Amino acid sequence: MQLPVLAFYAGPDQVMGVTSGIAGAIGVLLMFWNKVVGVFMKIVHKVRGTTPAPTTAAKENPTPQA
Repeated sequence: MQLPVLAFYAGPDQVMGVTSGIAGAIGVLLMFWNKVVGVFMKIVHKVRGTTPAPTTAAKENPTPQA
């Protein structure tokens, strides 16, 4: 086998470490997905200069009028 081809070999001991790290990062991202999307949407609204739409909770439960 030629040396350049051998340099591209990635054995299971190398691949498992990399995939484990990627899986851990994705797991943390998914645990805080709601917060990540919220921060992203705030940035988008600030860049565009628009106001965010009201949430569905505010529409379903209006404040009682006195």
